[in-house]
Amino acid sequence: MKPILIRSVTILHPASKFNNKSADVLITNGKITRLADKIDSNDDVVLIDGKGKFLSPGFFDLNANFGEPGLETKEDLLSGSAAAIAGGFTAVALQPSTQPVIHSKSEVSYIVNKTRDFIVDVHPLGCISQNREGKDLAELYDMRMSGAVAFTDGTKSVTDSGLMSRALLYAKGFDGLIFSFPEDVSIAGKGKMNEGEVSTYLGMKGIPALAEEVHISRDLYLAEYNESPIHFSTISSAGSVDLIRKAKKKGLAVSCDVAAHHLVLTDSVLTEFDSNYKVKPPLRTSTDVAALIKGLNDGTIDAVVSQHTPHEIEFKEVEFEIASFGIIALQTVLPLLVKAGLSPETIVEKLAINPRKVLNLPAPELAEGEVANIVLFDTSSEWVFDNDSNKSKSSNSPFLGTGLKGKVFLSCNKGQIYTNF
Repeated sequence: MKPILIRSVTILHPASKFNNKSADVLITNGKITRLADKIDSNDDVVLIDGKGKFLSPGFFDLNANFGEPGLETKEDLLSGSAAAIAGGFTAVALQPSTQPVIHSKSEVSYIVNKTRDFIVDVHPLGCISQNREGKDLAELYDMRMSGAVAFTDGTKSVTDSGLMSRALLYAKGFDGLIFSFPEDVSIAGKGKMNEGEVSTYLGMKGIPALAEEVHISRDLYLAEYNESPIHFSTISSAGSVDLIRKAKKKGLAVSCDVAAHHLVLTDSVLTEFDSNYKVKPPLRTSTDVAALIKGLNDGTIDAVVSQHTPHEIEFKEVEFEIASFGIIALQTVLPLLVKAGLSPETIVEKLAINPRKVLNLPAPELAEGEVANIVLFDTSSEWVFDNDSNKSKSSNSPFLGTGLKGKVFLSCNKGQIYTNF
C-alpha cells in the first residue's frame, strides 16, 4: 500500500509536542515515518485532508462482549473486531460472559492466540469466580500469566463479600485488578428498568440506584481494608459518582467507567417499551446523566466504555419484560460522546489515554519511528448507522437507522489500516 500523508490534522495526545497543534503525518508500512509542521508530498502517497479532524492514539474499550467461544451467533471475534475498528477502537477488553466462560488459562489462551494477527488488540478479562457462579475463586494468577488484563464476572455482581475480599487481596499479590459490577441483587430483584416516576407510570418493576450505591459502598470498604485497587464498571447514578469522588479524595486506589449510552439517554425513552433501550445498569434520570457528565469532566469518572452486548433477534424482539439486557455499541460511542457535549480533548482522554492507565498499559506514542496505533476522527461529520454501515453480526441498537454526528475516518494498528471516507 502507498504511504499515507495526513495533512493539517490536529494532534490530540498529551505526551506529544504537537498536542493540540496542527501537523502533517506520514504513515509508511504501518509506521509513523514523519511528523512535522509541513511535509512535502509526491505522487507516491495517498493524501488525506486532515483539516477539521483529530488524530489520537487508537481508542481502548474496557467493556465489550463478543460471544466467542460458544455464542458466535451473537458475535464472533472477527465480527466484533470489525465493529471495534470501525468505531475507532484499536483495542478492547473482552468480557468473560461466553460459553464456556473465560475462567481458566485455556480460554484466555484461545482468545489471545486466535486474535494475535487481528487489527484490534483483543485483551481477555478473566472471571473472578469459577463459572461466574460467585462461589469459588477462578484461576486468577494462571489467567494473568496467559494474558488476562483484569478480572470480572461481567454483569453478574459478586454477592459474597468474603469472596470479593479474597479476590482483591489475592489479585493485589501479582498486581492484578478486580473489576466490580456494582449491583446488590437482593435490592435490584427482578427489576427491568430504573425505579422512579417512569417505572411507576408504566407499572414495571424497577431497579433503584440504591442497589448500585450499596454495592459500591461495600466494595470500597473491602478495597480499603485490603489496601487493594478496584475498578467499578458502568456506574450510572449520581450517588455512585459522589461515592467514588469521596473515595478518590480519601486516597483510595479506585477508578471507574461509564457506558456511553448513559450519558445521553434517560428512562423516559422507555414509554414505548422498545427493548433496544433495555440495558443494565438501567437508563436513569436526567439528574443522573448530569452528574455522570460532571464526573467525567472533573476526573471522577476515568473512562467511557461501549458495553457492546450483541444479541440475536429472538432475544430482543420480544416483550420488554423478557427481553435480554444490552445493545451493540462499539460504532456509536464517539457520536454519543459528541452528543453529550464532551470536548475532543476529553473524548481522547476517556477513550484512548485513561483506559490504558486503568490497566497499567502504555499509551501508543504519536512520534516518528513508532508503530501507528491511531484513529482519525472528527466531531462534525454526519453519517447514518444502518444495516450497511453496521459491522456487528447483531442489530440490537436503538440508534440503528438514525443519523449520527461524529465520524471515524481511519484506524490503524499493527500495520493494518481501516478507512471510511
